Amino acid sequence: MPNDVKAVVSAVVLVVAGILAWWGRSPVSDMPTAVLLTAVFMVVAMWIFPEAGVKKGDLKKVR
Repeated sequence: MPNDVKAVVSAVVLVVAGILAWWGRSPVSDMPTAVLLTAVFMVVAMWIFPEAGVKKGDLKKVR
């Protein structure tokens, strides 16, 4: 995933998590800290771990 797409997705996830944690009548109003920690974990994991893919030469021809 390109870095600019990752940056936009990261921003959207953090903004939505922040709104859900702040909004008192949200479905997750009982656990705002868990929502924020989960969002931060997901964003960090997206930046740290690479996407799964096939490298050149790894794909063998099927006959």
